[in-house]
Order: sequence, then C-alpha cells, then structure tokens
Amino acid sequence: MQKIVTNLWYDTQAEEAAEFYCSLFEDSKITKVLPYGEVGPREAGLTMLVDFELNGQKFTAINGGGDFRYTHAMSLLVNCDSQEEIDRLWAALLADGGQEIECGWLNDKYGVPWQIWPVAADALLASSDRAAANRAMQAMLGMKKIDLQGMRDAYEGKIS
Repeated sequence: MQKIVTNLWYDTQAEEAAEFYCSLFEDSKITKVLPYGEVGPREAGLTMLVDFELNGQKFTAINGGGDFRYTHAMSLLVNCDSQEEIDRLWAALLADGGQEIECGWLNDKYGVPWQIWPVAADALLASSDRAAANRAMQAMLGMKKIDLQGMRDAYEGKIS
C-alpha cells in the first residue's frame, strides 16, 4: 500500500476527472468508486470517492462540494522525457477550459494545478557553467509551456 496518497477535491466531477487523467497516462486505471449513502452530507448515489492510479501512482478524488479552490502552492509535477510528451500533455490538460500560467504550470479544466516539466531541463539549470545555466533559466522564465530546445539554445548562447 502506498503510504501517502494525493487527495484531490471536486464539487461533483471527481469521477469524470479521474477518467480524464487516466486517459492521459499509461499504466493508469480507476480502482474504486464509492458513492454517498443514505446518511451523508451529500445526496445518496453521488460519487463520494474515486481511487485511481496514474502511471502506477495512487490518487483519491472526493466530491466534497463547497468553495475550496486549488493554488499553485502545490501542483502535480509530471516529469516528461520529450518535447512531444510535453506538447501532448499540455494540450490535453488545457483543453475545454484549462489555463496557462507560466514556467510550465497550468490549471486544468477542473482547476487542478499541474507542472509539465522536461527532465532534461534539470541538467541545464544545475550546470556548473553558471552563466549558461542562468541563460537557460532566463529563457524558461519567459515561457508558459516549456520549450526544451529554446532552453538549450539559450544555454548554448545561441539566443539571448
């Protein structure tokens, strides 16, 4: 059993969101759907909890209702292996009402904050060549969706 599980809060869209997220990642599935019963704070039959896995990592979604909103103080970070993966996830998560933020962050249509990040960018930003790393950082700070080649070009001094 995974000891720490991310719990995502929704008004009534927990099952819809879980199905959507599962469609984006390999090795993903819904593992349990639990409805509200006759005694509960929400109407009987409404999905209360959805347990699901994204790429083997466990999550829970709850239809808790109310006016709770997400902030970027905590986001779901996806480490991407290619620009194609970044582009695919970026487009899918923005579809139907998502919002671009900056530096690889976005909110999906449910308001959940995500950071879509290229693993290869870590080496650029952590380089011992601090001038090159600073150029890559400066380029990244001007981006919404991360353009790994743009960061590499800045790192190599091809663009300023």
